[in-house]
Amino acid sequence: MSAAAALSPRPPPPSPAATVHSLLASLSDPSALRILPAPLLAFSQLRHLLPPAAATGLLLRPIASLLHLHRSDLRVGLQLHGLSLSLGLSRFSLLLPRLLSFYSNHPSFLPAASSLAAGSTSPEPYNVLISACLSHGLPRHALAAYQEMIDKDAVPPDAFTYPKVLRACAETANLALGRAVHVRAADAGMDGHLFCQNALVSMYAKCGDVVAARGVFEGMEHRDVVSWNSMISGYAASGQWREAVELFRRMQAEGAEVNSVTWNTIAGGYIQMHDYRAAVGLIRDMVRGGASIDFVTLVIGSNACSRAGWLRLGKEIHGLAVRMQCHEIDSVINAVITMYARCNDMEHALMLFRMMRCPGLVAWNTMIAGFALSDDAEAASRIFREMVCSDVQPNYVTVVTYLALCARVANLQHGRELHTHIIKQGFKGYRLLWNSLIDMYSKSGRLSVAQNVFDTMDDHDMISFTSMIAGFGMQGKGIVSLRFFKRMIDSGIMPDAIIMVTVLSACSHSGLVDEGEELFDKMVKSYGIKPQMEHYSCMVDLYARAGLLEKAEELLNQTPFPPTSTMVAALVGACHEQGCWNELATVRKLMRDLGVMKAPGLAWADLGNGFTPFLVGDRSNPLAPEIYEVLDELTEQMRSMNNCTDLEILSMEELRG
Repeated sequence: MSAAAALSPRPPPPSPAATVHSLLASLSDPSALRILPAPLLAFSQLRHLLPPAAATGLLLRPIASLLHLHRSDLRVGLQLHGLSLSLGLSRFSLLLPRLLSFYSNHPSFLPAASSLAAGSTSPEPYNVLISACLSHGLPRHALAAYQEMIDKDAVPPDAFTYPKVLRACAETANLALGRAVHVRAADAGMDGHLFCQNALVSMYAKCGDVVAARGVFEGMEHRDVVSWNSMISGYAASGQWREAVELFRRMQAEGAEVNSVTWNTIAGGYIQMHDYRAAVGLIRDMVRGGASIDFVTLVIGSNACSRAGWLRLGKEIHGLAVRMQCHEIDSVINAVITMYARCNDMEHALMLFRMMRCPGLVAWNTMIAGFALSDDAEAASRIFREMVCSDVQPNYVTVVTYLALCARVANLQHGRELHTHIIKQGFKGYRLLWNSLIDMYSKSGRLSVAQNVFDTMDDHDMISFTSMIAGFGMQGKGIVSLRFFKRMIDSGIMPDAIIMVTVLSACSHSGLVDEGEELFDKMVKSYGIKPQMEHYSCMVDLYARAGLLEKAEELLNQTPFPPTSTMVAALVGACHEQGCWNELATVRKLMRDLGVMKAPGLAWADLGNGFTPFLVGDRSNPLAPEIYEVLDELTEQMRSMNNCTDLEILSMEELRG
C-alpha cells in the first residue's frame, strides 16, 4: 500500500437508514435472500435497527420470505409464526400462503394448516393444503379439505383445485365422489381445461370405469402425452391389453408424442398377452427410433426373453444394460439373472449373482428358483443355507419354491428342515406353504406326517385334498383317497379336471374298478367336467391293471384322442402279466403303426452326496457304476422278501437295460 493511500481518509460507515434499506431489500426478495450468508442473523440485525413503531409494517415481507426459505425447519418456522402473531401480522393475506406452506411441510401439523385455511375466502390456501396432503400420501385428508372447502359457499374451487381433488379420488378409488367432482367442474365450466380433462381420464381409469374414461378422452379437443398415457394405462390396469395396443397404434398414426412410459406399458402388455416376439420387436423399434430407453425397458425385455427362452437375445439386452450403466440396478440385475436361469444357463446366473455387492431377497429367490427349475436340489440347498447365514430372511416364496423342488425329487431331509423353518418363522396363515408340505411328505411316502400337517390346517382348499388323494393313491390306498374325495365334496369344494385325474389314478393303483367307473360317469353328469385324454388314460390303466383287457381295448378305441404312450404301455403291461402273448404282439404292432414311443423311466438316487437322476438303460451317467451297484443290492433284498412278485423283480432288472 502506498503512503498516499495510507494517508487518504477512509469512507464513512453507512448510516443506519441505509443499512435498514439494504437489509429490507435483501430480506424481502426471495432470490436475494438465498445468497445471504446468514439470513436469520441479518433479520435479527434489522429488528434491532428498526424503531418499534415502524417494525409492524416493515417486517411483513421479510417474515414471509424467511418462512418460505425455512419452511422445512420446524423450530424456526414456529418462532417466525409466533413473532407474526405478536406483531399482529398473521391476518395479512401475504403471510397466509407462507404459513400454510410451512405447516403443510410437516404432516403432524396438517390440522394447524387446516385451521389457517378455514379463515380464508380464497381457494389458494385450500389448494396448498390439498397439494400438501397428496404429497404426504394422505389422499383422504385431501378430500376432507375439499369437502370443508365446498361446504363454505364463499370459497369456490378454481381450475387448480379440481385436478388435485380428482387425483385424490383416484388414489382412494372413490368413484362416486369423482363423478360428483366431475359434475361440479362441468357446472363451473372448468371441465374443458386440459389439466382437468387429464385428471378426469386418470380418475375414471384408476377407479375401473374405462368406459367413462374413454368418453372423456374422446371428447377432448386437444390431447397431450399425459392424456394418451392415462387412457392406455387405464386399459392396461383393467387387463384390456388389445384395446391398449389399438390405442397405441392410433397414437402413433396421429403423430402424438410417445414417451418411455407409453412404450414400456405396451411392451409389458405384449408380455401379458404372451406375445414375446412383439414385446422384443417394440423394444427394437425404440432403439432404432432413438426413443428414450430406461431401466424399466430393460426389465421388460429380459422378462420377454426369460419366458420365451431366448438366451442369445437376452445376452444382447444384458449387454445393452451394461452400456447404459444400468446393470447394477437391482430390478435390472434380478431380471437378467432370471433370464439366464430360465434359459438353463445357471453358470452365468450364478456368476452375476456372485458379483452383486449385497443381494436382496428377490435375487436369492431367483437363484433358488433357477436351481429348482433344473432340479438341482443340492445347489438350491447351498444357496438357501447361504441366504440364512447372510441374515436375509427367507419369505414364503423362498420356502414354497424350495419345497416344490424337495417334493419333485423326494428329498425328505431338506423338506424336514424347511418344515422346521416354517414352524419357527410362524408362517401359519400361508396356506400355500402347508399345501407344499403335504405334497412333499406325500410324494416322499410319509403319509402319516402328511395327514398330521393336513389336520393342523385351519382351512383346506382343493390343492390340500389333491395332495392327500394323490399320496394315498400312489401307495395303493385308494379307499382312503376316496374318503378324502368325499370329504372334499361334503365341504362344498367342487372338483376340477385335475383332481379327477388324481382320484381316478388312485382307483387304478388300488384296483377299485367299480368306484372308478362311477367317478368317471359322475364327471359329466354331476360335476360337468368333459373327460380329457388324461381321464381316458386313467380308465385304460384301471382296466388294464384289473386284467379287463377287452374293456381297456374297447375304451382305447372309443377315445376321441390319439392313443398315448401311457395308454398303450398300460395294455402292454397287462398283456405281459396275464400271459396274453398274441394280444401283446398286437399292441406292440399298434405302437409301431401309430409311432407311439414310451418315455424311459426316470428315477432319483441318493448316493450319499445328493440326489442324482438316471434313466432306464442309461450308461452315459458318470455315476452309472455306483447307481447300478445300489440297484443290485436292492434287487437282492427284494428277492429275499416273501411278498415280492416276479413282475416286480423283472421291473427292477429292466432298469439295468
